[in-house]
Amino acid sequence: MAFTRINGKLVEARVEPGQRLFSQRGAMIGYTGEVRFTPSITGGQGGVMSMIGRRVANEDTPLMTVEGQGRVMFGHGGHHVHVIDLTGDTLFVEADRLLAFEGTLRQSAVFLGSQGGVMGMVRGQVSGQGLFTTRLEGHGSVGVLAHGGVFELPIVPGQPVHVDPQAYVAHRGEVRNKLSTAIGWREMIGRGSGEAFQLELSGQGTAYVQASEEKL
Repeated sequence: MAFTRINGKLVEARVEPGQRLFSQRGAMIGYTGEVRFTPSITGGQGGVMSMIGRRVANEDTPLMTVEGQGRVMFGHGGHHVHVIDLTGDTLFVEADRLLAFEGTLRQSAVFLGSQGGVMGMVRGQVSGQGLFTTRLEGHGSVGVLAHGGVFELPIVPGQPVHVDPQAYVAHRGEVRNKLSTAIGWREMIGRGSGEAFQLELSGQGTAYVQASEEKL
């Protein structure tokens, strides 16, 4: 895999000729060798619809394409970095928490509350959680950002996991997601914490959760 953990807040990626990486803009800390950085309006293999998804999610800067030969160090804002290796499965990452990923992965933007219908979308707006996640499929490494580090919660059949939407980082596996509110609509306005909103993940897989509710 391309990513090597340097410490809790930095990863190093190996760049080889004919291969590419994609990173969040401003994530490059340093590099060695002959490496090029260019804006990517499509963000990998997701096409124009991925670009639209990022715009709706208020992601107003493009991803960067990283090519050439050398090594690049990635980090962002002093946040903790967690590396996830995919071996043919699918990972969903909250859009603002995606640091970098290998170009071998297929990328597209999806609505986090799509399985909760229109009501889920409204709840996502009020909670302040990004409406869109990035779906990555295939074989390759992904670096994700978090406050206070990442811990993994197993999701097993019959035992759904409930996560504060602002603490949610990513999930993988055969998992269904549903945004719900624990209080009435009148009391909901102005509240965005997990006590008011919950992201229910059910099925079989893993949820990646940050140790803080602070938004990136």
